[in-house]
Amino acid sequence: MLRHRPAEVAFDNERWCTMLFAAADSTPELGAFAGFITTIMDALGAFGVAVLVAAENLFPPIPSEAILPLAGFAASQGSLNLVAVIVWATVGSVVGAIALYGLGAWLGRERFIRLAAKVPLISVSDIERTEQWFVRHGRMTVFFGRLVPIFRSLISIPAGIERMRLIVFIPLTAFGSLIWNTVLVLAGYALGENYGLVEEYVGAFQWVVIAVVLVVIAAFVVWKVRASRRTRD
Repeated sequence: MLRHRPAEVAFDNERWCTMLFAAADSTPELGAFAGFITTIMDALGAFGVAVLVAAENLFPPIPSEAILPLAGFAASQGSLNLVAVIVWATVGSVVGAIALYGLGAWLGRERFIRLAAKVPLISVSDIERTEQWFVRHGRMTVFFGRLVPIFRSLISIPAGIERMRLIVFIPLTAFGSLIWNTVLVLAGYALGENYGLVEEYVGAFQWVVIAVVLVVIAAFVVWKVRASRRTRD
């Protein structure tokens, strides 16, 4: 039996699930995951959004573009409080980011250099140049990185490796995450049963990001191979 929360209306499971999966019919991958999200939010309320978002930060295959619009949809139905959803989502983002920051700090600069130097075509000088760039632009990178799919989670690791001060890292992460979370939650709130459209558009943007990354990697490989040939000649 569901407990009635003072700030939130308990889910009507039958009605909720019917609406949920009807809305997800056009995106089967979302429908498969939506039931799990609903179960967590049903049990924990808006705090469940924090749990899900923290997990999404630690395990990037879990898509925030599925979690947050669905939470916004729940808020539009009166099942969750809109402000609480955004606040708890941001708390979850920060908690997950701090965990990855800790992983980077544990890895450390020297260990990272040793590991990265073993990757073909990457030299210590390449790593050092990247490190210098991050030292100069780290704050901007952390903030705007929270607004880019894939990099949203991963950007916390180099911040930890470089031991960016937590007093700087946490506010940058919180503000960047707040923007991302607010946009996706409000999109789900506004779209209602069509909340699944958010994942489609963000997913398309994510593929653009992946394509850009692949082009950059390909360009780097070509440049390194040509540089190696010039050195041999």
